[in-house]
Amino acid sequence: MKEKFIEIYNENIKRAGADKLLEYLQTTDFFDAPASTRFHLSRPGGLVEHSIHVYERLKKLYMDNPLEAQFPWMTDVEDETIAICGLLHDVCKTNFYTVEMRNRKNETTGAWEKYPFYVVDDKLPYGHGEKSVYIVSAFMRLTRDEAMAIRWHMGAWDVNDNRTVGNAFEKYPLAVLTHMADMQATYFDEAEPHEG
Repeated sequence: MKEKFIEIYNENIKRAGADKLLEYLQTTDFFDAPASTRFHLSRPGGLVEHSIHVYERLKKLYMDNPLEAQFPWMTDVEDETIAICGLLHDVCKTNFYTVEMRNRKNETTGAWEKYPFYVVDDKLPYGHGEKSVYIVSAFMRLTRDEAMAIRWHMGAWDVNDNRTVGNAFEKYPLAVLTHMADMQATYFDEAEPHEG
């Protein structure tokens, strides 16, 4: 997945500082980290896999709903913007998780055994989407639409009040599409099969 991420990134993101951001990501655990502690893609490499899924979903959503048709002022949405929002929305999760050992009972043998478990160890407690914007902005300039899309990709799942996210979604339709892409990737592409 790392190679695929880098290929998509280099093919689409040409902005000044993009090369330095990619270099930085390779010094972190971004390519090895899980996407979550126990929900979606809670495994090594899950974060980069999730980022690719969001990029692919966002690209399809945008192709199906070109924003310029309804919002004529949004003429700068191009492949680079889609790649930035999709691939980089969760860079806030770099150096965010750590592994602890826990005990559980083996259902077959009845014996207790240790197993690795992801936990959050937030070294930069700066929020979620806003931390991604902060990290990316340290290397390259984001457009306002890109910053809002990354900041609000969690939608109402964020800890802020719903009026704020609603206001952001009203003014920045790219944020709505990025949120939708994140939800589709999480709940469609990465959902664990269950009976029911």
